[in-house]
Amino acid sequence: MASLSLEHIYKQYPNGFEAIKNFNLNISDKEFVIFVGPSGCGKSTILRMIAGLEEISEGTLKIDEKVVNDVEPKDRDIAMVFQNYALYPHMTVYDNMAFGLKIKKVPKDQIDKMVQETARILDLEHLLERKPRALSGGQRQRVAMGRAIIRHPKVFLMDEPLSNLDAKLRVQMRTEISKLHERLGATIIYVTHDQTEAMTLGTRIVVMKDGVIQQVDTPQILYKAPENLFVAGFIGSPQMNFMDAEVKKKDEEVYLQVGSHSFLLPPEKAKVLLKKGYEGKIVTAGIRPENVKDSEIVINQYDSAFFESKINVYELMGAEVFLYFELEGFSMTARVDPKTTARTGDIIKFALDMEYIHLFDKKTEYSIVH
Repeated sequence: MASLSLEHIYKQYPNGFEAIKNFNLNISDKEFVIFVGPSGCGKSTILRMIAGLEEISEGTLKIDEKVVNDVEPKDRDIAMVFQNYALYPHMTVYDNMAFGLKIKKVPKDQIDKMVQETARILDLEHLLERKPRALSGGQRQRVAMGRAIIRHPKVFLMDEPLSNLDAKLRVQMRTEISKLHERLGATIIYVTHDQTEAMTLGTRIVVMKDGVIQQVDTPQILYKAPENLFVAGFIGSPQMNFMDAEVKKKDEEVYLQVGSHSFLLPPEKAKVLLKKGYEGKIVTAGIRPENVKDSEIVINQYDSAFFESKINVYELMGAEVFLYFELEGFSMTARVDPKTTARTGDIIKFALDMEYIHLFDKKTEYSIVH
């Protein structure tokens, strides 16, 4: 397998549009890195530049310390799995998987051995004589993966490979890809717009927006300590709640004033805000839905951060319930226990667990404290 290095990578099109801006990233051997971000953020463009399908306007791309900017795609020893599978419809599963090896003139008995072994890994042995039209979406995706892994490439590139599958199959295939990574010890770069997919698959996640890296970190750190407002809102489902709040100091205590409501800040967070000169300023406060409490028992612990609101929507998700409401005109979501008695139209007490409040600079949108 291989390590990759992307140094000061830019992609500019003839019309002047800059799709990628100063992209810097080192990917270790055997790492599973996910590029995530909204449509048009440049994640697929980066993948295509690594594959050699897009020209790099500026910067250096290295695979195993070797500069490959001008190396042909076929000579980069990279396998790509596309979202539309890209299988040959007139060939059987066996021939689809063997095709790349035949072109390389690998001996026939060796090809057969490699196809059988790959089919066994992906549970495709009983489908080898079928053609793609006789396969389900999940089976076709496994064949596309088989065609990629049979060559034992240095790097696997996966461009939204699960987006054409239904929800149940996506979960199943996520598990398959994770197991595959463990088994092969492969270096995988995976593109998705689905942050749930990113959180469950990647060892590291690269969050992108408008061709610029916003944050690179483990799923846990991205969730707990987002570096800016965009990452905070993009990672997590339902997304983080946001509201404007004025930082106020009274005696030795610091509060967030949201409309007519005052929420007492924990001493450590208060200290950071005062030290950085935010007293009297408006900041953006963010809190995850699971840290908005509706239980009377819990609310008594947070008597300095509770409020009442009317539930606009009650959404039962099975193992949890989402309650949608407003706080001083800001749309809010609480993720609560399904045993809750709250229903649409009820006016109930909520509390914010202020230990988990995130605060962002209103202008720069960078994190002040989390």
